[in-house]
Amino acid sequence: MSVKIRLSRFGAKKQPTYRIVVAEERSKRDGRIVEKIGHFDPRTDPPTIVLNEERARYWLGVGARPTDALGVILRRAGISDQYVKVHAARKSKSAQAAEQAAKPAAPAAAPAAETPSAA
Repeated sequence: MSVKIRLSRFGAKKQPTYRIVVAEERSKRDGRIVEKIGHFDPRTDPPTIVLNEERARYWLGVGARPTDALGVILRRAGISDQYVKVHAARKSKSAQAAEQAAKPAAPAAAPAAETPSAA
């Protein structure tokens, strides 16, 4: 069973609030969940994030993958940036480009220092 940590939308029309849930990857956005671990309200200033960090770390530890949107929320909540990057569900094209730019270029084949001469 492949598990993701993601947002499930609640609230009235044009007034979204979200639950932070652990759900099977194939279930619908607002469908069956495994566990509710918090909620997020983007309409307040600053956005309200209530998260059970212990359970979030547990699920990340057993292989649950956060969605891209939730990765930002987890970082704001104080879960290690490195931990979220390692377990991210997928990387955006800009993140992949940045990763490629950060890698040092492979050294070119070094020319032979000494060429054998015919003697």
